[in-house]
Formats: sequence, structure tokens, C-alpha cells
Amino acid sequence: MITGTTRLIAHIGYPTDSFRAPMIYNPWFDSRGIDAVVVPMGVRVQDYPATLCQLFTLTNLAGALITMPHKITTLDLVDDVTTTARVAGACNAVLRRPDGSLLGDMFDGAGFVRGVQRKGVALTGARALVSGNGGVGCAIAASLAAAGVAELALYDVSDASSHALALRLAEHYPELAIETGSNDPAGFDLIVNASPLGMRADDPLPFDISRIDPRTFVGEVVMKETMTPLLKAAQAKGCGIQVGTDMLFEQIPAYLEFFGFGTATAEELRKVARLPE
Repeated sequence: MITGTTRLIAHIGYPTDSFRAPMIYNPWFDSRGIDAVVVPMGVRVQDYPATLCQLFTLTNLAGALITMPHKITTLDLVDDVTTTARVAGACNAVLRRPDGSLLGDMFDGAGFVRGVQRKGVALTGARALVSGNGGVGCAIAASLAAAGVAELALYDVSDASSHALALRLAEHYPELAIETGSNDPAGFDLIVNASPLGMRADDPLPFDISRIDPRTFVGEVVMKETMTPLLKAAQAKGCGIQVGTDMLFEQIPAYLEFFGFGTATAEELRKVARLPE
């Protein structure tokens, strides 16, 4: 039931037909008696800056979830951003603070990192490789740096993307050892496929499986299928793994905390979610 006291969270992107967040957040709010609702809003690129500004004149708007294609643009439309968002080069959440100012943050990487840590992987002092330095890869790299990894290797088919990310990381984490240009997985504690490889059945593997040590933890961001070819191969070698959808469910508790709605576990969210089969 939506009433005059309901707090709104705008879910902004374009197009909206693939949005899944309302089918997770809203059942959770219902199950906990929280008077809030996530509302999908389709906003085209050319309309986004003006629309975001107008939306935050609504007195019952608590904040906004931002998705493609607006994450990068949002950086310049808010009053302040977190270090994670600055390093990631994008925002996927906006909070209106008590003084009316807008704070931008990025939780794609937080979802990945929370999932890995809940599976018992120690990140402090670890060596990590992130292959794919686009939007989600940048966010994961930013959150891994914040979690205390000692060394971070970056790889992308576009060297420019890796170098730009490396410069942002070095600015905020000067003690972090950063390498670019190689996706050789040998010797890393954690490797992450943040590239689109795995979306299609004929895609090559993002890493040379023969070079992965069984003690290496392997993370995936592709959500099209639960067990991608990479994860199947890594599991066959005895590696610990994280599936792509874990990143989605693990970031929602971070969002809930950001907006002041308490927290949840990924298991609790999965239990009430009403996602299509």
C-alpha cells in the first residue's frame, strides 16, 4: 500500500524493461513493514540532468538508484561523491542528506566485495586481478582497494581504460601496488571476470585456466547464466567461486544502509524476491 507517508526511491535508467530491483526491494519492504517503495522511471539520456534535478524537489523522495546509461553522468549532477564513486568514475545511488545536498555513491563493487568476504576470502593484503575495466570492473577495483588489497592488476582490451582507472586508484590509494596490461591469472589470491566474456556460448574464456591455482578464488559478474564456462572450469580445478547474481543480492544491503532502511542478508532478500523464472 502506497500512502502519503510512503518514502519513494526512484529507480532511474533507460530502458526499464530489464529492471529487477523493484522485485527485490519492494517485497523486502512489505515483509518488514517498511513504508517505502522503489519506483522504476525511464529517462532518456537527453532528459536525465533536468529530470534528476526536478525529481529531488519532491519532498517524499529519499533517494535514487541509478542504472545505465546514467551512472557516469551522475558524478557531475550531485553535490558530493564518495571516494569509491570517484575512483569508479560513476554513481549508482544518490541520497538526499538532511541539509538537502545530494551524495553520490557506487555499490556495484561493494556487492561483489561483500559476497567474497562472506565466503571467507581475506582481502587485506591480498593480490587481485580484475579483467574488464569498464563500469562494473572499475567499481569492483575501487571496492577492492577500499577493502585493503595490497596489489591490484588491471586488464582490459582497451589499454586506455586500464590506465585511466590506475591513475584514479593511485590518487586515492598511493600505497596500492598497481599493474596493467596482463590478464595472466597465475599467483593471484582473487581473479575477477568483469568483462562481457561469458555472455555468449562461443565466447573464449577470460583467463587461461591452466594458469589458475586451485587456491585462487574466482569471481564472475556475468548474470545470464549462474554457472558460466569460467566458473565451471574454476570449480573443476577446486577453486572457490562467486556467481554473478551474488553481486546483485549482496549490494542491496549496502543500499539499504545508505538510504537508512536498516540492512538484510542476501539469503533473506532471495527468500522474498519475486524475480521471474
